[in-house]
Amino acid sequence: MNLPKPFLTARQTQKVGYAALAGIAVLTVIPIIALFIYILIAGLPAISWEFLSGFPRDGMRSGGILPAILGTLYLTLGTALFSVPPGIAAAVYLAEYAPDNGLTRTIRIAMINLSGIPSVVYGLFGLGLFVLFLKFGTSILAASLTLSIMTLPVIISTTEEALRSVPTSFRVVSISMGASKWETIWRIVLPQGLPGIITGIILGLERAAGETAPILFTGAAFFLPNLPNSPLDPTMALPYHLFVISTQIPGMPIQIQYGTVLVLLTFVLGMNLIANFIRSRARARRHW
Repeated sequence: MNLPKPFLTARQTQKVGYAALAGIAVLTVIPIIALFIYILIAGLPAISWEFLSGFPRDGMRSGGILPAILGTLYLTLGTALFSVPPGIAAAVYLAEYAPDNGLTRTIRIAMINLSGIPSVVYGLFGLGLFVLFLKFGTSILAASLTLSIMTLPVIISTTEEALRSVPTSFRVVSISMGASKWETIWRIVLPQGLPGIITGIILGLERAAGETAPILFTGAAFFLPNLPNSPLDPTMALPYHLFVISTQIPGMPIQIQYGTVLVLLTFVLGMNLIANFIRSRARARRHW
């Protein structure tokens, strides 16, 4: 029995598939690159030392954005402080200690659902818990705690997956040589899972750095003449400042708006570059 000859050979089909995937990737990347170039061209004329180191003036139509830059840095560091240690600890427990039962499966499902909750819901939760109930007021502390709660599901999920990706043989060999379970986790599992852990941390912190709704209710100020002196003071922040100058101030120069966008984008990309450097070093030391 003679079978019909296929229209394409297996090698040709593979080449067509690769070409289709490459085309889709190019179509996805080109708009992102074009948008970045447009922001760069539109915002670069506004970038100067005065813009980066000065305070807003003339109803925020001139001057600089130093309070917003430092405020974003404070909030990002505060979010990292309150979310990274407990997030990694929770992931270690789920990946290494927790039994595989209904409770742990429910926790994982809850984390997935929490990752998809709109940020404005976290903002209202932070307003009720941290600002009003715990009486932290509109402050860096309240905003950082709110952003930490929003960031925790991402850090826990990605860290758990990174730890589970470490081969079981590493654990078996370490324990067979006399190491305790905690020593195995601390000296073997965590260092080997570091690239994935860093990825989860940066994904969470990048989202926190660019959010407006949670800090709008808990810590962001429209304008401050001075820098905050303590964690209980409110602060300006780049996402909220960008929202204000784009929607609330008539006659705002477009260059300042795009300059603020460029600074925020550079802040996020800088976090990515640092994370990629650390991740590449960790991958180079990985033994599998």
